[in-house]
Amino acid sequence: MPDYNPWDQRVCAIPDSDLFKSLHGKRAAVVTDQIDRFTETGIMLQSGEHLDADIIVTATGLKLQMLGGAAVYIDGQPIDIGTRMTYKAVMIEGVPNLAALFGYTNASWTLKIDLACQYVVRLLSYMHKNRYQVALPQAQTANATAHAQADTVMGSLSSGYVKRAQDRLPKQGDRYPWYVTNNYLSDRVMLKYRKIKDDWLRFSR
Repeated sequence: MPDYNPWDQRVCAIPDSDLFKSLHGKRAAVVTDQIDRFTETGIMLQSGEHLDADIIVTATGLKLQMLGGAAVYIDGQPIDIGTRMTYKAVMIEGVPNLAALFGYTNASWTLKIDLACQYVVRLLSYMHKNRYQVALPQAQTANATAHAQADTVMGSLSSGYVKRAQDRLPKQGDRYPWYVTNNYLSDRVMLKYRKIKDDWLRFSR
């Protein structure tokens, strides 16, 4: 039994059981042990078992890096993603045609990523159908203006690695669709069923 209550820490919610099916297959395994050392071909465990590996992804501490370290420029001017708001937790304010996806901080990360990917596919289909070349989230409409808050797209987390990256993460806004709900049901409606075109998203050819 876990030593914490549901949602005190992130829970791996898997609605279609695909992860469990994979773990029960022949191509995956869960090994509980301690690492003794890295070898030329994998990992030697303290039990003496050797795990062969082509790629090893370490999880010994995080330093968040937006966009894999890529720099963003618009018309030759550098863009600081950490000063921009996140639109539906999928796109970045004032940056055309850029999707930067974030998962849930209170549930399975991939649960939100799946929804966000479906939204991006819907967006691209809409642009293709209407022959648009540019989708640009903007924080001002004829009737309203969204304002950035101190909270980041991962604001509900108090982890040290998140706090250290506050200046690099996109910010939340003070109104829909610029704030992050971390709620699967509302995100499902927003990303899967609401119309692509709204007052905040500008399209051009």
